[in-house]
Amino acid sequence: MRFSISTAFQPVDHLPVLARAADQLGYHSMAVPDHVVDLEELETPYPYTPDGARRWDFSAAWPDPWVLIGALAAVTTRLHFFTSVYVPAIRNPFQVAKSVGTAAVLSGGRVSLGAGIGWCREEFELLGQDFHTRGRRTDEALALMAELWKPGWTEFEGEFYSAPRLVMEPTPPARIPILIGGLSEIAFRRAARHDGWVGDMYTTDEAIEIAGRIAEVRREVGAEGEFSVITALKDAFLPEHFQRAEAGGVTDCWTMPWAYYHGLDCTVEQKVDGMERFAHDVLVPVNG
Repeated sequence: MRFSISTAFQPVDHLPVLARAADQLGYHSMAVPDHVVDLEELETPYPYTPDGARRWDFSAAWPDPWVLIGALAAVTTRLHFFTSVYVPAIRNPFQVAKSVGTAAVLSGGRVSLGAGIGWCREEFELLGQDFHTRGRRTDEALALMAELWKPGWTEFEGEFYSAPRLVMEPTPPARIPILIGGLSEIAFRRAARHDGWVGDMYTTDEAIEIAGRIAEVRREVGAEGEFSVITALKDAFLPEHFQRAEAGGVTDCWTMPWAYYHGLDCTVEQKVDGMERFAHDVLVPVNG
């Protein structure tokens, strides 16, 4: 199993330190969340808590994912990065393709685009994008971006976006994997058409059930090749817990390992200590 460090709600000045530590300790990647703004009042409920309340307070930092990934790639050599998850449909897809592609070039191909359709209607409205067509626009934007990342000239004609003959440089050094977030059957089917699925926080049993369902969908659509199932596990603590999840189809676990040893609210030194201890206690036993 591969392990990822979540950067959610972390002080921005901690992130280069955590990235260097993750790079040295054998973690596979860092997961970077996305919001442009945090509106004080929302009618839209947050979909990942029982009461619809957001998990963070208004002091939480939301650095631009691709600026951050470019900066962290510069202080690491092997660590990968993915977004958990980015919302293309609130943005112009040409600008998204440019940002993601540039980060891929600067990192030497160590990035994946984790994409979701978005949940916050008010954020869509603020940025002048239609909330109700976001699913179809996401699918089309992903198809457009895949074309823009190819070398040479391209053209594109879709329902929402079109491109005359053009080229976008620099070209990423390799195909950029696309991961999909979301809990619906539609999201699972969207993920099956791409390279992986990014989840939230689940029990091991829940994560295994989801992994099994996505595997079924992939068989139904005839999907082949490597596929990632990435999530956090609320009840996994020991190596055997993570090994059970891996046997059930979970390929990657994102985590804040310092929480096991020091709690969530701790110093950057304690975070690095927690990463070191987790690597010794879990990462190495799980992966040999």
